[in-house]
Amino acid sequence: MNAPHQSPADTLHKLALERYSCRGFRPDAVPRETIERVLAIAQRAPSWCNAQPWQLTVGSAAATERARAALLAHVKAGAAAAPDLQWPREYRGVYLQRRRACGLQLYGATGVARGDRAATERQQLENFRFFGAPHVAIVTTEEPLGTYGAIDCGAYVAMFMLAARACGLASIAMAALAAHAPFWREHWGLDAQRPVVCGLAFGYEDTAHPANSFRTARAELADAVRWVA
Repeated sequence: MNAPHQSPADTLHKLALERYSCRGFRPDAVPRETIERVLAIAQRAPSWCNAQPWQLTVGSAAATERARAALLAHVKAGAAAAPDLQWPREYRGVYLQRRRACGLQLYGATGVARGDRAATERQQLENFRFFGAPHVAIVTTEEPLGTYGAIDCGAYVAMFMLAARACGLASIAMAALAAHAPFWREHWGLDAQRPVVCGLAFGYEDTAHPANSFRTARAELADAVRWVA
């Protein structure tokens, strides 16, 4: 519902400002009807030729807890990354600067000192604990659709995260989970012909968690937009 005298654009802007990558969740399970409400909104995401290539496998609180323990053991045993989609070839220039700034903010908030390898590893392992989220979902795409299928899934992920915020939830999109695509195929029986795009961890945010104490900046419009007269 919009606040009195608040336009739809104001509401959307408010949600966009409130949404952030949550890295500290409360353990409380989310009611099924709330999750289905988020999914129903996210399903309205646009896609190329309305193909809607995304499919989600969503874990209950119990299934997520089992996956958390299994994935953490898998990673600690030295499993190599095996993503279906190609990782970025290189971060350079302003993109490298932004990536570093985000990392420094996270490590600063969580007390990880530069050069402290043990603390860095502990924080990195939080990815595979889903940052304590009570639910995780895996997003897959239709392989023959290639790049455009992955782009469509990106639009879906963005819609999901805004919908989650609108429904009182926090979320984070996670490439780290896609790094272990074979694990998810075996553990959750995913279709071997569908590439894993990313994971989504979601639930109720722990507002007292230090990892949730910072917000990343956004570039000015002039840095991202070029007008043609």
